[in-house]
Amino acid sequence: MESAFTTATIWLALAVLSTILASHLRISMALVEICVGVVAAAAVGRFFGPDALGSNLEWLKFIASSGAVLLTFLAGAELEPSVMRTKIKEVTVVGLIGFFAPFLGCAALAKYLLGWGTQQSLLAGVALSTTSMAVVYAVMLESGFNKTEFGKGILGSCFINDLGTVIMLGLLFAPFNYRTFVFIGVCTVSFFVLPFLTSRITSLYGHRTAAIRTKWILFVLFGLGALAYWSGSEAVLPAYIAGMILAGSAARDAFFVRRFRTLTIGFLTPFYFLRAGSLVSLPALISAPFILLALLAGKVISKIFGLYPVIGLFRKERNEKWYYTLMMSTGLTFGTISALYGYSHGIVSQEQYSFLVTAVIASAVIPTMIANFAFMPKHLLAKTDTSETVSQPAYAPVCTDNNGSSGLK
Repeated sequence: MESAFTTATIWLALAVLSTILASHLRISMALVEICVGVVAAAAVGRFFGPDALGSNLEWLKFIASSGAVLLTFLAGAELEPSVMRTKIKEVTVVGLIGFFAPFLGCAALAKYLLGWGTQQSLLAGVALSTTSMAVVYAVMLESGFNKTEFGKGILGSCFINDLGTVIMLGLLFAPFNYRTFVFIGVCTVSFFVLPFLTSRITSLYGHRTAAIRTKWILFVLFGLGALAYWSGSEAVLPAYIAGMILAGSAARDAFFVRRFRTLTIGFLTPFYFLRAGSLVSLPALISAPFILLALLAGKVISKIFGLYPVIGLFRKERNEKWYYTLMMSTGLTFGTISALYGYSHGIVSQEQYSFLVTAVIASAVIPTMIANFAFMPKHLLAKTDTSETVSQPAYAPVCTDNNGSSGLK
């Protein structure tokens, strides 16, 4: 237990350092956490040996995975149903192009330029086709775009993009068996009854039992996550859909979402982003930089050439088009998941896995930094600020039960 607390202290110290650096540099905290993870892992590995930072400890991987699940749920909860209905054409077209352009482009690059086998090339296409919901949502949250129809459109397109990635990974590599059908069936029933049960539990116990809705949602997310892993899928997919289904009720209770966000951003996601950075092997990158640069360029260039003209059909202002395109060019969660799936199942070698993961992580950092520094559509944030006339208190009121204990509404 002493070792676990010591490791957690080191990681939370890195999280605090990342927050301070992000504040001074004025860039996304998620990106700073990734970069700090890279540097910390390299430094600790140099003096104390590989994995001395504890990136592969089971409890730490669980916390990091939990952060990805809850962050993905929150991203889904930001997608207001009314906004999604009005932008269904945009998110569908942009999301599908955002998937197919890099999937085909990167698979061809790996096959014909790098000389990888067919299976390895297809996995590279899948891993590099993603858009990072975790990074995009974190950036939308920090910038304030999550409150705008522009930001909600980006998040919707991310969902369609990553949904294509998950489906293609399953079609190409995952065996379809009875577990797959059990997972689909249980998820379908759960999503159908989730709004009613959540509303019922909240109305009956939300004002007298501490944090009942938070406990209920965590129960649902972890249960569906366990079922997803059992079936060979990933926990973030049902979490995102659950967030979308509960988006309507979440929009009506901003205080609950704020508290849930504090738990996620304040404790869980730093472990996820720091760990993502700690998996980067600097010696491997130095030994063969051409492969990394080729994969990274293939992902970003194919995204840009595929998406920029299409996004121009929906957004006319230059900064909006470039910001939208570059945010859709990021990758992290599903990209690393796909690469790890390929390595765990013997589809790619450890060296190929390292290059894929590093290219995915680099695509989370470079396009987002360029977008935030050069193409931030600040005029949309100005419109949001002036249009919001109803202010909210900095601290939400806490309801108490009959015994005086506090809880969430």
